[in-house]
Amino acid sequence: MDIPREKLIEMYERMVTIRRFEEGAAGLMRDARIKGFIHLYAGQEAVAVGACFAIGKDDYIASHHRGHGHLIAKGGDPKNMYAELFGRRDGYCHGKGGSMHIADLDLGILGANGIVGAGPPIAVGAAFAAQYKGERGVSLCFFGDGATNQGTVHEALNLAAVLKLPVVFICENNLYGEYTRQDRHQTVKDIAERAKAYAIPGVTLDGMDVLAVHEAVSEAVERARRGEGPSFIECKTYRYFDHQGVGNGAADRPAEEMEEWRAKDAIVRFRRHLIQTEALTEAEAEDIDRRVATRIDEAIAFAEASPLPTEDDLLTDVYA
Repeated sequence: MDIPREKLIEMYERMVTIRRFEEGAAGLMRDARIKGFIHLYAGQEAVAVGACFAIGKDDYIASHHRGHGHLIAKGGDPKNMYAELFGRRDGYCHGKGGSMHIADLDLGILGANGIVGAGPPIAVGAAFAAQYKGERGVSLCFFGDGATNQGTVHEALNLAAVLKLPVVFICENNLYGEYTRQDRHQTVKDIAERAKAYAIPGVTLDGMDVLAVHEAVSEAVERARRGEGPSFIECKTYRYFDHQGVGNGAADRPAEEMEEWRAKDAIVRFRRHLIQTEALTEAEAEDIDRRVATRIDEAIAFAEASPLPTEDDLLTDVYA
C-alpha cells in the first residue's frame, strides 16, 4: 500500500503512545497509585494501530479486557483514560467503568469489556445498525485466541455471515488464553481456519508488522463497505506483561519464547523501516519519543488532580 509519509509518522507516534501509556499504567499499579488489577496491551501495538488506521471516526470498534491500545489507536485521550483508571470524574466513564469498560461513543469506541467474548455481539449489533440505516459504517471487533472458544464469538460470526454485515473480526492471538498456551486449548494452529465454517474470508498474518495488519484490515474494510460481508483476520502477536498485573510473564512462560518475541518488537521494527525508507530520521524519532513521554507525564498529572466522584454522582449514567 502507498501510505502518505504523514500517516506513517502518525502511526509510529500512536504506537509509541500506547507503549508509554501501558508502561505508565504499570508503574502506577506497582506503586499502588491506582487500585486493582489492569490488563496491559504492551507488545501488541501493531494490531491496534494497523487496524484502527484503516477506518474513520464514524466507524466503530469493540474491544476486550486488554483494551487500552485500541482506544488510543482510535484517538482516545490518555488524560481521560488515566483519569478513568484513577476512578476520577474526568475519566471517560466518570470513574465508574475502570480499565475494562472505557468507552467514548463520540469516537466510535463502544467500550472495552471485562467479559471474554462479549465484544463480537456488540460489534455485530453496531454493524447491523449501520446496514439497516443505509450508512457506510464498519465495525472492527478485537478479541483474543481464548475468546474464539466462546459461543458468543461463533454466534456473532454466524449472524454477521448470514446477513453480510459490515464487520471485521480481528483475533489478537498472543498465544495464551490467560495462562494456557493456545496449543493446549485448541486443535487448530491458525485460528483463521475457523472462518471456513461461516464461508467468509479468513487470513493469518504477522501481528508484529503494523503495515501487514493495516493492509489486510483495509482490504477487509473496503470489502465490508461494498456490502460483501464480514472477514476474519488473525494477527499473531505477543503480550509483554502477565495476563493481569505488571509481571514480565517469567512465572508461566519460557524465557526463550519471551526473548524470541521481544526480538520482533513491533515498534523497533517499524521505526527501523521508517528510517531505512527515509520517511523518518533518527532525530525525528527521538523527538517523537520525547514528545510522547511528556504527554504521558502530563496525562498522569491531570488524572491525579481530577476530583473524585461524589454522592451526587452515584445515580448518574445509570439506565437500569
